[in-house]
Amino acid sequence: MKGRWRLFRHDAGRVAGPPALAYVVMYAAALAVGYWTMARFGTATIWLANGVVTAALLQLHRRPALAVLASCAALDILINGVRGTSALYLGANVVLNLGMAVAAAVLARRVCGAALDLRRPGRLTRFTALAVAPATVVAGLFSMGLLALITTKPWAIWLFKLQSYIAVEALGLLLVTPILLLLARRHRFLGAARASRAEAASLIALMLAVTVGVFWQDEAPLMFLVFLPMMLIGLRLSPAWSAGALIGLAAISGAATLIGHGPVHLTRLADLPGLEGVPPMVRSLGVYNLFLLAMVVTVLPISTVMTERRRLEARLRARTAAAQEARRVAEDAAAARSRFLAMMSHEMRTPLNGVAGFADLLAGRTDLDAEAVRQARQIRESSDGLLMLVEDILDFARGEDAVSLEPLDLAAVAREAMAPSRAAADALGLSLGVDDRLPIRARFLCDRRALRQALHPLIANAVKFTTEGGVSVRLDRAGEGVAIRVSDTGCGIAPDHHTELFQAFCQADASTTRLHDGVGLGLALVARHVSRLGGRVEVDSRPGEGSTFTLHLPLTRAPDAAGDAPLPAPALAAGPEARAPAGASTAASTPRVLVVDDHPVNREVARIMLQAFGCEVIETCDGHEAVQAAAAHAFDLVLMDVRMPRMDGLEATGRIRALPDAARGAVPIVAMTADAMPEDVTRCLAAGMNAHLAKPVSQAALFAIVSRALSGDLPVANVVEAA
Repeated sequence: MKGRWRLFRHDAGRVAGPPALAYVVMYAAALAVGYWTMARFGTATIWLANGVVTAALLQLHRRPALAVLASCAALDILINGVRGTSALYLGANVVLNLGMAVAAAVLARRVCGAALDLRRPGRLTRFTALAVAPATVVAGLFSMGLLALITTKPWAIWLFKLQSYIAVEALGLLLVTPILLLLARRHRFLGAARASRAEAASLIALMLAVTVGVFWQDEAPLMFLVFLPMMLIGLRLSPAWSAGALIGLAAISGAATLIGHGPVHLTRLADLPGLEGVPPMVRSLGVYNLFLLAMVVTVLPISTVMTERRRLEARLRARTAAAQEARRVAEDAAAARSRFLAMMSHEMRTPLNGVAGFADLLAGRTDLDAEAVRQARQIRESSDGLLMLVEDILDFARGEDAVSLEPLDLAAVAREAMAPSRAAADALGLSLGVDDRLPIRARFLCDRRALRQALHPLIANAVKFTTEGGVSVRLDRAGEGVAIRVSDTGCGIAPDHHTELFQAFCQADASTTRLHDGVGLGLALVARHVSRLGGRVEVDSRPGEGSTFTLHLPLTRAPDAAGDAPLPAPALAAGPEARAPAGASTAASTPRVLVVDDHPVNREVARIMLQAFGCEVIETCDGHEAVQAAAAHAFDLVLMDVRMPRMDGLEATGRIRALPDAARGAVPIVAMTADAMPEDVTRCLAAGMNAHLAKPVSQAALFAIVSRALSGDLPVANVVEAA
């Protein structure tokens, strides 16, 4: 509201429009034209002078505005003095004229705002109804009241004079003030016109020609023809052009009407009692005033509406372009983040593969003393903990991906999520098992990775915080979905910590004397993955009574699997001979495995593990050599790295699939790679691989892959034709 009652342009406002002297010159010209027409024709079609003063008061700062007001008052007194008017009329005329201008300016500032932006149709309407109309009506009533004190005339004459006075003054304010304000702010309309300069000039010329043709003939009432070019000007040009066109229209039509030409004089006037002494031309000016008023209140609003529309369209285009640019930047940032996460995952998993692999091998040797085996197992557990931390951080940084639903054996996924915690549970003497109470061979539509990543932290935490007893994962039907409960007999959690468990980096015990390590990401990831699956997590725990985390998942039942339920993969035996897959006890049936990896440590780890299973291992260091080896020899399995020099694993897989020997081209290929992001898995399978095995690789995981490959249990590859 601040500034709306301030009459003059405040100091912070931008200087626009003509200088103060120009307003004085325009006022003098308007007075001269007005008084000349009154002296020559006995009346004035429009009184323009007050509109000039109103525009000056709204446009100028305080001091120049007051100077213009004083100068205009002096000019009015001077001209009326020259005309020989009485002192009473002279004073009243100055007060009425300038008082009306001041009142209109104050009301305009109040109802149209300090900015006085008449580009907006609503503000132009408020200016007309709430500023011009009250100021002219009050001035008209005051003027007629003064005249009634001096002379006595019939009431019909007073009513006619009142409506004529209001019409003439209102037209002056409506025609001059908005036009001067719009012209002063013409910089706001740069680029707002839809038409070119040539089209604008053509439209103005057409309007002038039609106006001359209509108002300088005395045969037919064709005033409606002027609306056509004026409407085109309002639709195609800016308000500044429309304002200039209205000035030209008023000048031509007003001059022709006062001279006695044009359709105004063809109007049939009603015989009204009391108006017999009023000249017909003076009475006809009411029709002309109505015509001009209709033109002003039609053309200017249309022009402002169209300009506002074009302004909004331009803003929408700019914002759309900005939004598209922001989207592109966000997509680039997301792509860069994905590349960074994939690279970090790869670079962290590669050295961990050597650490975990050799620790796994040392822990399984029988020629080491118990202390050395214990230390090797400690290295393996530490590497597992580091891997879990890396996976949690990367998974948390990735955000939420869309779920990929497939028919799953939920118990098998639970056992898969439980596998990394098996060694730690065995070391603590804890029982660790899956209690599957779902229907036999039942399958449910779910995202394998999301479910595994939700169960893994719960099982790992349960093992970490349990010193005796055990951990169980129970699967039940619950309404239209599934309930998975992870229960332990551990230390339990105080109820006041339940609400913050699933917040990132929050822990029930965050003190420096806590007994367990971790960064507090596991349960936050559980909540995220369960939310992605459309479910919720509940916790039931008391100190000393263990904990139960329940996942309520609205999973849809899929068609059951055919045949018997699959048996779990066999556990590794202690000795190397017992670790060999079925059928690997003789040289004739020794499985032949091709290991493709550019890192010698990774090849050595894989070779030692595979040889412990009784496999014959062939090593190559890039995809080019892998294709040559696959073409020359028959293999039972290919373990293929992805990132390699010369030729990567994806291209090598495609070339192997395209080998002329169909049998060798159909060899099972498993991606054994540090590229472990979901999109990496998808890319490997799309390239024609049968499965994906993320580094670091354990003996158990490698044995399971070899067993599945030899038994034909790997998924069928997506074989594509070579380009």
